[in-house]
Amino acid sequence: MSALREIEVKILEIDQKKDEEKLLSLGAKKAFEGIIEAHFFDFKDKSIKKARSSFRLRKYGAKAVITFKRFVPAKGVKARDEFEVEVSDFETAKHIIDCLGLRQWDYVRKKRTSYSLPGAHFEFDKYLGSLSFIPEFLEIEAKNYQLLYHYSDLLGFAKKDCKPWTTSQIIDYYKGKHRKNG
Repeated sequence: MSALREIEVKILEIDQKKDEEKLLSLGAKKAFEGIIEAHFFDFKDKSIKKARSSFRLRKYGAKAVITFKRFVPAKGVKARDEFEVEVSDFETAKHIIDCLGLRQWDYVRKKRTSYSLPGAHFEFDKYLGSLSFIPEFLEIEAKNYQLLYHYSDLLGFAKKDCKPWTTSQIIDYYKGKHRKNG
């Protein structure tokens, strides 16, 4: 079994229309547009979270996918070994996960628009529901650091704009800003 090495950054408070136009001018192809539901699970002792890893069941369109992401030390980017499998039945998969002793600790809904270029994926995400106060952001995932920063540069973003943040870190950042402004 092999893992896919995920190397990604998030760019906050973007202008999706402008950035989509830049991606299309580079030859990007739209891969997905729709709503994603992500259910995050952990054991009672929080051993997955303590290991800086994550386990989720995600539903988008008619697809359901189970993903385990194992933390990989990296500087300036978020890196994970990602193990993923598509499942045929979302509710049955959720029940199996529950039977294994994992408990859902978080749930996130977001609108996503995805594009791809050779060696990279671009995800425009806008959280819905209780997290809708978080502005839209762009996630760039590439097969290596050089390609990631090459594409971010082509889109007009500096290295300092590229945040190696997890979902939790984005939520914490904007909760802090939301409290200050609210």
